[in-house]
Amino acid sequence: MSYGIKLRVWGDLASFNRPEMKVERVSYDVITPSAARGILEAIYWKPQMRWVIERIHVLQPIRFTHVRRNEISCKISARNATMAMKSGNHTLGIAVEDYRQQRAGMILKDVCYGIEASVEVLGSDPNQPTNAKPAAKHLDQFKRRARKGQYFHHPYLGSREFPANFELVDEFSPGPEELLGEVDLGFMLHDMVFEPDAKGTIVESNRGTRLTAEPRFFRPTMTNGSYVVPPIEQARG
Repeated sequence: MSYGIKLRVWGDLASFNRPEMKVERVSYDVITPSAARGILEAIYWKPQMRWVIERIHVLQPIRFTHVRRNEISCKISARNATMAMKSGNHTLGIAVEDYRQQRAGMILKDVCYGIEASVEVLGSDPNQPTNAKPAAKHLDQFKRRARKGQYFHHPYLGSREFPANFELVDEFSPGPEELLGEVDLGFMLHDMVFEPDAKGTIVESNRGTRLTAEPRFFRPTMTNGSYVVPPIEQARG
């Protein structure tokens, strides 16, 4: 990469939940590109830029463990939130005792990953290419913050209860021998794409434009402990 960073992240526990598992929490075998992007954005992000994940390295053996956690079976509806905003006195609280339930989860333990990423500068005209200077400026700011251990909010490994440690590196250490060869990781979530005036669940609004979130998936093959992340345009909806 001519303009990019290499970040090593690790932690005791991680959970990158598969969306097809609706009741119990089951993690992917490795970190997803969207989770890696979230870690980088926690350290440094600006509205004029976008992180592009290019390659993921698995630096520790893949190990799973089982946990049981207390959760609630409902959430505050958008309709109630809108009524509260309009009236100012609508109750939004949820009595945890009435909706508590225990769920099992199959999560990862003792994880360590290497993230290779670059910055894409978002110009006012999407058809007009940008030069490398603005990207280099953002990368320099990210590197300064990462070296000092600074972040906007603490990075986490798929869930906020699993904090991530991070370190800026020049090269990654070799991965474990048991990951040598090729491993088909199956279909994996690449990221969410926000599109205007498309069918789906409305998640946010930008100056009156209704945006919808659409998940994009791809099928990576891990070779000798790492896999390449294709551009989001090549992922399937």
